[in-house]
Amino acid sequence: MSDDLDPKGLIRESYRIEGIEEPECRSIFLDWAISRPDGRKATDVVASLLDRHGKDFPDHPMTKVLEAAMQPAVQAGRRGGARARRRS
Repeated sequence: MSDDLDPKGLIRESYRIEGIEEPECRSIFLDWAISRPDGRKATDVVASLLDRHGKDFPDHPMTKVLEAAMQPAVQAGRRGGARARRRS
């Protein structure tokens, strides 16, 4: 079954793999994210996938990965630069 949210069925199949752990789910999610069709915001698609699968599998590692993908990215402060390379 192919659909516009999960064309390759990667997310769907991850929920069917018995004993799958979070590192494998992150790898599957990355493959999904790289190959997802353009046109919709990733967070909108992830929210739809969570709605589809997360209710039935709240403790599944893929649900945790999808929930993490919904969190805002942490912006690191500027590091280095010319000032950091100069010695006083």
